[in-house]
Amino acid sequence: MGRMNRAALAIRLGYHGCANRPFFHIQLQKKHHARAHASPVLEQLGVYDPMPNINNERLLSINFERLQHWLGQRKSVEVTLPVQQLLGLVGFFPVHPRSYIQAWRKRREQEAENKANEEEKS
Repeated sequence: MGRMNRAALAIRLGYHGCANRPFFHIQLQKKHHARAHASPVLEQLGVYDPMPNINNERLLSINFERLQHWLGQRKSVEVTLPVQQLLGLVGFFPVHPRSYIQAWRKRREQEAENKANEEEKS
């Protein structure tokens, strides 16, 4: 049997924030290296700020031309789950099923919280 064709590169989130202020770079790295700073970043494809700003927006900036370039290479490039979810939310990929599940859970928690608040007021 031949060796399975595995992705040599991965598009992943690189943590660049501090304890109470997370900030991520969307970066291309070799897959077999750890996510920590041990692996050199081949290219930074974007940034993601998960903390809501004053308009309650989470900011995401992606260089779609470079992303398409790397996804179109002959070498297979793996996109990690968190990056798949982000790209699904911006419309580059189909919406990831996990995004639907998380939205459903948050909606259910919010409804339970609203119901508890109404019972306290009564």
